[in-house]
Amino acid sequence: MSIKNYKKGQMEMSMGTIVTIVLLVIVLVLGIFFIQKIFNSGSNVIDQVDSSVNGQLSTLFGQDQTKQIVFYPSNQMIINKGSSGGFAFSLRNTDNTNGVFSYDVFVQEIGSDCTMTKDEANNLIILGGTGANINIPSGSFLEQGILVKFKIPPSAPLCDIRYGIDVQKDGNTYIPTVSVDLTIK
Repeated sequence: MSIKNYKKGQMEMSMGTIVTIVLLVIVLVLGIFFIQKIFNSGSNVIDQVDSSVNGQLSTLFGQDQTKQIVFYPSNQMIINKGSSGGFAFSLRNTDNTNGVFSYDVFVQEIGSDCTMTKDEANNLIILGGTGANINIPSGSFLEQGILVKFKIPPSAPLCDIRYGIDVQKDGNTYIPTVSVDLTIK
């Protein structure tokens, strides 16, 4: 092999390496760009779902001016073992005075075929079990719904559980206890 051919081979290998490096950098930059776009669109979807839920709660109040509490999607839930879910609710102040509201979600009743205790059922609530210092002017409703979220462990028994929501206004009972039913499948 002559020296001339050897130098030509070195040059071709260097050019090939440079082209490969440039292409890899371009792919890396495009990959980062697309991943960033995917995450941004995912967070926008979460914002849209939140505003959609609040819009639905507003619509439910608009249908009946006397309602003091509404639920979305409903006050009956089915959640599979090993997953999470919940419901949103909103309050309306139908009194002639402004008020400071609070609420508490608790187990009212456990189905007779369920082996879960009340403490275990209360521990399924991971978000929104209690709330306080919620200011609602007279004749208005809470525009940002309250989310009550449950997490059902894979080991949970199949159950029907009735939860109650007590709502107070200025420390006094505002509405009688409202029931929400959870079925674990």
